[in-house]
Amino acid sequence: MISEKDFIFNETTASVDNGSFQWSAPSNIALVKYWGKKDHQIPANPSISFTLNSCKTITKLSFEKKQEVSNFSFDLLFEGKPKEDFKPKIQKFFERIAVYCPYLTSFHFTIDTQNTFPHSSGIASSASGMAALAMNIMSLEKLLNPEMSEDYFYQKASFLARLGSGSACRSVKGSIVVWGNHAEIPGSTDLFGVPFSSEVHSNFKNYQDTILLVDKGEKQVSSTVGHDLMHNHPFAEQRFAQAHHNLSAIKSVLENGNLEEFIKIVESEALTLHAMMMTSMPYFILMKPNTLEIINKIWKFRNETKIPVCFTLDAGANVHVLYPENVRVETLQFIKDELVGYCQNGQYICDEIGFGSQIFI
Repeated sequence: MISEKDFIFNETTASVDNGSFQWSAPSNIALVKYWGKKDHQIPANPSISFTLNSCKTITKLSFEKKQEVSNFSFDLLFEGKPKEDFKPKIQKFFERIAVYCPYLTSFHFTIDTQNTFPHSSGIASSASGMAALAMNIMSLEKLLNPEMSEDYFYQKASFLARLGSGSACRSVKGSIVVWGNHAEIPGSTDLFGVPFSSEVHSNFKNYQDTILLVDKGEKQVSSTVGHDLMHNHPFAEQRFAQAHHNLSAIKSVLENGNLEEFIKIVESEALTLHAMMMTSMPYFILMKPNTLEIINKIWKFRNETKIPVCFTLDAGANVHVLYPENVRVETLQFIKDELVGYCQNGQYICDEIGFGSQIFI
């Protein structure tokens, strides 16, 4: 059984003075949601997500050996320009992972990052951003320890990403990823995400995700605060049990291709996530009136056409419209005709299942 100690770097077999890497890492959307965490970014329940393809962060990490090795030293650029307000988050991330990556204080880093989706679009960029940074850090570690196995490389990258943003551990590999210990998922662990290893039914190959940008503003409640409110939540234990049950159910669905059951689980999970927010103390609502309008339109369309389109939500107002590739034309027409009017400035993003992080050679 892998433990945190297995990820402590303690052996440099090669010397490195400078260099650079560039990785992309995608956003992901959970089908069974994680809400609530313990110390050290350990999830209170397991989750499973689709890794996306187009919505991603591209990060270049340049590094240069320095004389003074006591402190972290880095410059941060967003789309090529200095971004001071991102720096505290990176500083905190480096502090969290220092015990596992002690070599970080030996280098000055220039981190140049950009997103393929509009900044402040309401799409969470912490998952893709932290995953892309973790991939670059592991590429540096691989230079210092060339004997490292590929499995260890990806496991530690996911482990580090998790310490930056919990769901980031699901953005390292694709295309369906499980994070959190679950009795029926071989190799599953709270420490990092693992690719869903069962044979996935053809219904879910190239599954589509059109993201409707309902509200692009800052969330009133940060995810960290929201997770913390699960500690004394009156329905927390029932919710955690439900997530385990739903993960078992969706595992079977992904194998047998039952789209009707898939829709039930995914939509119920989305609404349960928001029900937890509405019943915490203090309570809050992240959905907007247009979120509800879209949900009702999707239900009506599905009822009338029998096209297996459904929705999911993350911790915000935007709606992810999920559907099989073979109904793409009809669904996109429906989105253009009936849903775009509920999006801020008519904005939406067409995406699909992707394959995780990728290095730029």
